[in-house]
Amino acid sequence: MNDNNAGSTGGADLELLVVGSANADLVVGVERRPAAGETVLGSDLAVHPGGKGGNQAVAAARLGARTALLARVGDDAHGTLLLEAQRAAGVDTAGVLVGGAPTGVALITVDPSGDNSIVVSPGANARLTPQDIRAAGGLLAAARVVSSQLEIPLETVAEVVRGLRPGARFVLNPSPPAPLPAEVLAACDPLVVNEHEARVILGDDAGDAPEEWARGLLALGPRSVVITLGAAGALTADSSDVVRVPSPKVDAVDTTGAGDAFTAALGWRLGLGEELPAAAAYAARVGAAAVTRKGAQDSYPTASELPTAAPDGPEAPVAPDVPEVPAP
Repeated sequence: MNDNNAGSTGGADLELLVVGSANADLVVGVERRPAAGETVLGSDLAVHPGGKGGNQAVAAARLGARTALLARVGDDAHGTLLLEAQRAAGVDTAGVLVGGAPTGVALITVDPSGDNSIVVSPGANARLTPQDIRAAGGLLAAARVVSSQLEIPLETVAEVVRGLRPGARFVLNPSPPAPLPAEVLAACDPLVVNEHEARVILGDDAGDAPEEWARGLLALGPRSVVITLGAAGALTADSSDVVRVPSPKVDAVDTTGAGDAFTAALGWRLGLGEELPAAAAYAARVGAAAVTRKGAQDSYPTASELPTAAPDGPEAPVAPDVPEVPAP
């Protein structure tokens, strides 16, 4: 199968364009993970659609956002699975390129306690190139918000930033974390990280509190920052203030893919014109709903399935002394 026409949009205004990875998750349950040289028996193999890019696109589309995915999959059964999952959720797949390498896969073993070991073969994700981004100019021109991650080449993410339409917003979850060039950091509005990612990016000087992480990250150049805090909600920060956003209380079953659901919802709501704390509060409701079901894409809610907002809503600013960050 040849590459699709990634520039086709049908003239529609996209509320969210996700540029990122699409993987097939191959999951086996084991009584214990094998030691070096050891073979253990496991459960039947389960195959699920995944990848941070694919997850984000499905999560946004399930909520009702006009969403498209720009990614690359292989011309194989896993690629077909991923495309079918995207289309079933209502994602525009005109930008999903097919061929060039096998579909990316994540090989996952899970023990009875829920601990897992994961090996990722990027496959076609590593072949999503800057040229592919330039060829998808129609998609970028149609998108109010573009969301990306780092499961595709960093040079490709940088090309996404260069191709944004005037006034478009760029949302980046730097996962897996890696050093970011200044032009990418300057475009982030927001940079979305969890505690682990914040600490990796900031290094030994990260500090102990999320407010400290936010100040440190803003000093690197993004226009705004969101730090996800699991059951504690999230924290938003820009040049004027830092705001704590609580999460609804739910009984968590599986946190897989919840961060992707949060980021997708956040980007969509920002594109609708909501302020950052309000968009993060909505995203926290989406993330909370996702953890009440097993799996990643299978757990993502529709808008009618969201839990009630946390009673306190976004808290008052807690750090009005955040240093001003100049616009890029």
